[in-house]
Amino acid sequence: MMNESTDRNTIPCTECQAGQMHRSYVTYFTWMGDELISVPDFPAWICDVCGRREYDPYAMNQLNLLLNPSAGKPNHHRRKLRPQQQSKKNSRASRP
Repeated sequence: MMNESTDRNTIPCTECQAGQMHRSYVTYFTWMGDELISVPDFPAWICDVCGRREYDPYAMNQLNLLLNPSAGKPNHHRRKLRPQQQSKKNSRASRP
């Protein structure tokens, strides 16, 4: 998979090794439960020979955050202390 440091107009295809992958913007489709979600103008690299698509990892991460069912909801989970941390916490409380 490509990383964000790839800033060239083309790169060798990771699938067929014969073509060049060009950065383009496509409509990305995914299912969320029973609903089809489409995202226009999504960044991708597309091979001019075999047609392989690789989606931009940063854009995928952002999309996953947006589609997360708990997006925008406050996180009320308290971090559980490990047994070592609990004993340290208790020992501090008993000191004068």
